[in-house]
Amino acid sequence: FDFLVGDWQIQNRRLTVALQGADSWERFDASARVRKLPGGIGNQDDFVPEGWRPGYVGMSLRVFNPQTQLWSIFWLNNLDGGLDAATGHLRPPVVGRFEGDCGLFDGDDVHEGRPIKVRYRWDRLGPDQARWQQAFSADGGLSWETNWVMELSREAG
Repeated sequence: FDFLVGDWQIQNRRLTVALQGADSWERFDASARVRKLPGGIGNQDDFVPEGWRPGYVGMSLRVFNPQTQLWSIFWLNNLDGGLDAATGHLRPPVVGRFEGDCGLFDGDDVHEGRPIKVRYRWDRLGPDQARWQQAFSADGGLSWETNWVMELSREAG
């Protein structure tokens, strides 16, 4: 994820309703700043969608395990902290790796009270462009519905 360090402008396209066969997308802009964590263990970013949900802030925490060569990505936000209400622990991450300029990261999640699979796909599109996509599966990974796409452009600086 070294390619991601820096400041980004993001064009978002997000399904208004997930896992219901909907095709209604909302579009909004956001900004992000990605910083390395100490000791080379990963990075973190802030996600600020000013015009979408004023006051909302999200944060990705990406941690690399040199023993397994896998990344774990945790999603946090200022609504619930990214914490499981019952345990107070961080929600489970998506886990995976890059092969070339494409990274796939899978995990278990809950959507509207039912267990699902979630997948993040990261595509490095050169030094100043990247794409992130999120997809849900309600059938154990047999089929996937992409419900959020972010097109990232590095801020000039």
